[in-house]
Amino acid sequence: MRTNKYAYILVMLLIVAIALTAVFGINAGPIHIKGMREIRFGIDIRGGVEAVFEPANLDRVPTESELEAARIIMETRMDAQNILDREITVDKNTGHIIIRFPWKSEETDFNPQKAIAELGETARLTFRDPQGNIIVEGKNVKQSKVQLDGKTNQPVVTLEFDEDGAKAFEDATGRLINQRISIYMDETLISSPVVTTKITGGNSIISNIESSEEAKSLSDKINSGALPFSLVSKNHSTITPTMGTGALEVMLKAAVIAFAAVCIFMIVYYRLLGVVACFALLLQTAVQMLALSIPQITLTLTGIAGIILSIGMGVDANVIISERIREELNEGKSLGYAIDTGYDKAFSAVFDGNITTIAAAVIMMIFGTGSMLSFGYTLMVGCILNFVSGVTASKIMTRSLSANDMFAKKSLYGMKVKEAK
Repeated sequence: MRTNKYAYILVMLLIVAIALTAVFGINAGPIHIKGMREIRFGIDIRGGVEAVFEPANLDRVPTESELEAARIIMETRMDAQNILDREITVDKNTGHIIIRFPWKSEETDFNPQKAIAELGETARLTFRDPQGNIIVEGKNVKQSKVQLDGKTNQPVVTLEFDEDGAKAFEDATGRLINQRISIYMDETLISSPVVTTKITGGNSIISNIESSEEAKSLSDKINSGALPFSLVSKNHSTITPTMGTGALEVMLKAAVIAFAAVCIFMIVYYRLLGVVACFALLLQTAVQMLALSIPQITLTLTGIAGIILSIGMGVDANVIISERIREELNEGKSLGYAIDTGYDKAFSAVFDGNITTIAAAVIMMIFGTGSMLSFGYTLMVGCILNFVSGVTASKIMTRSLSANDMFAKKSLYGMKVKEAK
């Protein structure tokens, strides 16, 4: 494989540019990319808000099902805002819902009332046609249940509409056969089933659902859209970081020291391959920060653990590749052949280790909630980046460096000096 002898310069400059963007961000006119200091950190790192919500204009204590519906509304909204670090507790005796969630990244005045303004509104469930027109609202749904289809034995979600909803749904399904009716919670799409026949009588079934858990989640969300009351917060306060004030600064210092120590070890032991590995790790870390700061995914202590674990796997990938290249060189192979063969032999081990971890991270994100989502997200992103930085980018840099006479000595790639030529 022929590689431009100066490609490593371009790749390294690009990595440095990405790293600077990740640290400082970009704020130039219409372009605004948030840096790592603008990441939305979790309660454990930066603190946040505790708010007690209670029903508005209700002269009774809400039922258990109504409170569960309200809890689902809060979770759905927070998921839509990427607020992964939260605690939602329901007090069935008083009808109160206690919520703890972190500050926004740009929050400076730490005003609890401003922070909770959006969370107390009643969620609006709507059924919409392909053009986005509202067909039926959540208030027209009497109830939703999970059942098993008698023919396929697969879970389905049943819907029962009131008189107005039944008429509107009948008219809509009559003209939308083989088209989709989308179900939204506020502006978040939660399901988009295809209409197969005109539905009369006010009862409908949503099929083709993969699992009972998915069916229950959809049914709960549909039921929550019919919540008959809004929620207001009359008691809210600021909470301090559970890890203590200054925890973020300590973690940043520890991260810099640990990264420097890893780089020193890699460079001393693997020489030029260690330098390449450091740039690859820098790229991985920088893009992980951007993957958190740009969409404002909440970073918690468990999320940091996911970053550390994925970086560790990135170091492992570079070690495996470097060792394979050294083995080929010590067997007398040419430098170009040793590099290509080393990457080829190491790829299967790197692929297996990362793909299984990605699968586990995806499962955690599907079935997990709260801080587990933060861990799964950072771990998944880091492992995907291992293929980009640890394999692709590092191979381009290594091949490009080896094409230059000043970097073509085998001893620079880990071969024993007495054997190097």
